[in-house]
Amino acid sequence: MKRNIIIVIIVGLIGWAIFDFVKSDDVEVTESEPNTTEEESSENTLDVEEEDEAALDPDNEAGEEGSDVAGLEFGNTPPDFELETLDGETAKLSDFVGEKVIVNFWASWCGPCRAEIPDMQKLYETHDVEILAVNLTETETNTDNITEFVDEFGMTFPVLLDESSVAATLYQIKPIPTTYLIDSNGKVHNKAFGALNYEQMVQQVEVMD
Repeated sequence: MKRNIIIVIIVGLIGWAIFDFVKSDDVEVTESEPNTTEEESSENTLDVEEEDEAALDPDNEAGEEGSDVAGLEFGNTPPDFELETLDGETAKLSDFVGEKVIVNFWASWCGPCRAEIPDMQKLYETHDVEILAVNLTETETNTDNITEFVDEFGMTFPVLLDESSVAATLYQIKPIPTTYLIDSNGKVHNKAFGALNYEQMVQQVEVMD
C-alpha cells in the first residue's frame, strides 16, 4: 500500500514538473512578442532619418506647409533677425516679406563659399530675388577680409555682419555655406548645406511662390 502511495506521489511530482515547464515556455513566448513592435519601431525611425536626409537635398521640397509655425523646416516661419550691413545700415529679414529671399551664411575663409558666390551674384542680377549674405563675422580673423572678399567677387547684394553669431545660432548653422530659401509669404521653401550652383539656385527660385 505504501509502495502504491509513493508511486502516486512520484507520478504527481513528475506531472507537476511537466506542467510547470510547459507554462514557463508559454510565458517566454508571450514575453517575446513585443520584438515585432521593436522591429516596427526601428523601421519607423529609419524612415524619419531618410526623410531628414532628403530634406537636406537642395532639390527637395518634401513636407507639408506649416502655416504660422515658427521653425526651420518647409512651410515654417523662419526666425527673424536684424543685423548691421557692411555699408553701416541695418537689414531685418521680416522687412522682405512679399519678396523671394535667399539667406546665405558664409565666411571669407570658406572655400565652397568662394565657389558659390559668383553664381549667387549672377542670380541676383538675372532674377527677381533678394539675397541676404550673412557673414559669420565672429569667425573671421580680420574684418578687412570681408571687404576684400566682397570687392573681389563684386557682390552687390546686402552683406550682413553677424558679429555675435546671433543669426547663426537662430539658424543652427554648422557647415557653411548654408542657404535658406524663403518664399514671398515669408515661409521656408527649402534649405541647402554646401555650395549651390547657378542652375540649382534658378530651379529653386523659379518654383518658389
